[in-house]
Amino acid sequence: METLHLVLNAVTVIFIAVTMFAAGLGATVSALHGVFTNVPLLVLALIANIVVVPLLGWGIGALLSLPAASFVALILVASSPGGPFGAKLAMVQGGDVVSGAAMQVLLASVGSITFAPTVNGLLTAADLGANVSLDVGALVRTVALLQLVPFAVGLLLRRYADATARSWYPSAAAVSNVTFLIVLAGMLLGNWQAVVALLGSLALLAGFLLSALSFAAGTLLATGPPVQRTTMGGVASVRNAGPALAAIGLAFNDQPAILGALAAILLSGLAAALPIASFLSSRREEPVAAETEVRTHDRR
Repeated sequence: METLHLVLNAVTVIFIAVTMFAAGLGATVSALHGVFTNVPLLVLALIANIVVVPLLGWGIGALLSLPAASFVALILVASSPGGPFGAKLAMVQGGDVVSGAAMQVLLASVGSITFAPTVNGLLTAADLGANVSLDVGALVRTVALLQLVPFAVGLLLRRYADATARSWYPSAAAVSNVTFLIVLAGMLLGNWQAVVALLGSLALLAGFLLSALSFAAGTLLATGPPVQRTTMGGVASVRNAGPALAAIGLAFNDQPAILGALAAILLSGLAAALPIASFLSSRREEPVAAETEVRTHDRR
């Protein structure tokens, strides 16, 4: 099992780095500038991810009267924005990948700073205790190394070696897709006991509801065309497991019950977000297919 975890961790690192690299290859400086100068979009995304989603986690936990371990795990997940699956969901739904990747990196960086105080405040409000303290510098360095650097390298290639970037993009996207499937399978295989143990509880439902409602909140609290808004919804629906795992190790002594609940909540969250992204993708493909058919008919 230890070997499986090591392999899964390695593949996860590859998945995050390659996904961000592919997003950079598909981006342009002008498009990125448009995202970071769109103040209403930035402010609304920060409100959705830093304020609304954590409050949703607290509210869902209280509403479902979750056991302490599951409640703690739900708050940890909800308080940690900028999950690396955000850029992947943008690709899956055929959304605005540039905005999704850029916002994901920004939220992960900001979340490194806001995570601990947000968790402490919500744990206190839920009467679950509060003593979470993390190394902010280490979290920021992790975000920079795994997300920002690959994205920046891809972006620079696109700007200064456009032909190379365009030729590399299909391979990078393919590696991202394959490693994504391996990570999903590994998460299920490595945590199936924890998930099975929680089948009789409401933890899986809590994770599913958190992801679905976060998708809706992120979409509603966004500006721009529908493609951009639903991309922001996808970014909000998947959270960053890194700070949550670090908090469990430092503040909760790696309690198995909390670790198991965390795995179950993350998996059930993906079970909610992926079908939504796939549905959006199918809806966007239908008009394109219809338009192509009309053009073909007109030519005849």
